[in-house]
Amino acid sequence: MVTGSSTIPSTEKVFPMRLPITLSEIGPRISAGAFILNSGLGKRGADEGTAAGLHGFAAGTYPFLKNIEPRQFAQGLAAAEIGIGALLLAPFVPTAVAGLALTGFSGGLLGLYLNTPGMRKPGSLAPTQDGLAIAKDVWLLGIGVGLLTRGTIDRKPQQVRRAARTLAKANRTAGKAQAKAELRARRAARA
Repeated sequence: MVTGSSTIPSTEKVFPMRLPITLSEIGPRISAGAFILNSGLGKRGADEGTAAGLHGFAAGTYPFLKNIEPRQFAQGLAAAEIGIGALLLAPFVPTAVAGLALTGFSGGLLGLYLNTPGMRKPGSLAPTQDGLAIAKDVWLLGIGVGLLTRGTIDRKPQQVRRAARTLAKANRTAGKAQAKAELRARRAARA
């Protein structure tokens, strides 16, 4: 966009709508989102044995799940994973929302790890060989908490800076309007 002026247009003029994510949030969102989305896509066509295994594992820790049929549970889990993965990958979803969804999901996974017998060494948080596959999902919780924090607490300074820029622009506009009015008044006084 080249005009008669030698100045480069500001990003606000070229890209008037900003995405609700920053560059530093892209990596964690892509890594966690792709991982969870892939997991959900893999569970879509789960056979009866896989569905029963998933259901039995989860229902052992979360008893309220015993009333759900294994196939229905597997389909619901697949849909939830696909939804959370897509949420993380969609750049128009605010970071705080994506972080909240990931934190809730990973909290459930860690609940399985902490409350399922045989996942941890006795009297310790350290995983057994069986618990290692779930214990490593603590990185999802870390990413979720980081995104949630970044999307809520860390956004305030950006909003303050944006408001300051808007106010400065309004002041410049008002100053220009005032200068034009004074110029008109001087011209009218001379006439």
